[in-house]
Amino acid sequence: MQQESTAAVSQEADVQAIDQLRELNTRIRRELAKVIIGQDKVIEQMLTCIFARGHALLMGVPGLAKTLLVHSLADMMSMSFSRIQFTPDLMPSDITGTEILQETEQAGRRAFEFVKGPIFANIVLADEINRTPPKTQAALLQAMQEQKVNAGKHSFKLDPPFFVLATQNPIEQEGTYPLPEAQLDRFMFLINVGYPSAAEELQIAKTTTGGAPATLDKILHAEDVLKFQEIVRRVPVPDHVYEHIVKLVRKCRPVGEEAPDWIRKWVMWGPGPRAVQYLVLGAKARAVLNGSYLARMEDVHAVAEPVLAHRILVNFHAESEGINSLEIIKRVIAETKD
Repeated sequence: MQQESTAAVSQEADVQAIDQLRELNTRIRRELAKVIIGQDKVIEQMLTCIFARGHALLMGVPGLAKTLLVHSLADMMSMSFSRIQFTPDLMPSDITGTEILQETEQAGRRAFEFVKGPIFANIVLADEINRTPPKTQAALLQAMQEQKVNAGKHSFKLDPPFFVLATQNPIEQEGTYPLPEAQLDRFMFLINVGYPSAAEELQIAKTTTGGAPATLDKILHAEDVLKFQEIVRRVPVPDHVYEHIVKLVRKCRPVGEEAPDWIRKWVMWGPGPRAVQYLVLGAKARAVLNGSYLARMEDVHAVAEPVLAHRILVNFHAESEGINSLEIIKRVIAETKD
């Protein structure tokens, strides 16, 4: 009897928290509109990723306010922010930090002291991650996966919440080190940032070339983000939605029995089980942000593209016919709908 009462209290508290997050989501978007014109879909996907406790890879040409967007989110959430500009000569220690020899309080004695690198922040912007060699990329990806940094014999935990947003420039590929598929899989979302519409670009010209930039209100604290991340994990998912997610992912694999002939014709590699996990978590987070108390089919379909786009590798036949992973996903969703 006492367990049932405790569960009821917990559910009531979660419902109130979900209602609160829906209102906060509206406030966040209203505040961001002071400095970011348009990009509604990008903002939704970034917030979904943050509250699902994932990391995101942003694809877009320079000048689309990616850095400003991330910095603004960090400001509104009262979280620490750091930006790492990836270059060919960047070393792993430039990201994680390094041990340096320091004088101690005892005269004539020195000791090594670890100086933390820019990875020690709540939100980290890894700018042009494909510009740096694999060894340096691996240092970042290890910290993302393990939520800690190893230095010599010591291990340092990263303060939660911890969110990495990496960017790639899709037009300049000379002298780059593309992320292998296994490392791409560490990112929950691949977010495509497109050009603004004509009306949005006109508004950008009018509002961003005048006086002082707008100041943003503090809306959330790190503790609030952690609380909402836990609530997202507790959001219920109906069995038929779980089954739909598994069916969706398995259809994208050319080696599976469930794959249609056109998948075998066009797809070289399909998504692994991590895609199933991220579809569930993404659907839960999107549901909560929209004030829903359970994940629905439309939530799954809304996060399918950013979750699956970088986990489907098309072959030469697809490329020769102008077929990309986004078109594969749309067709699979259309054929999987009940």
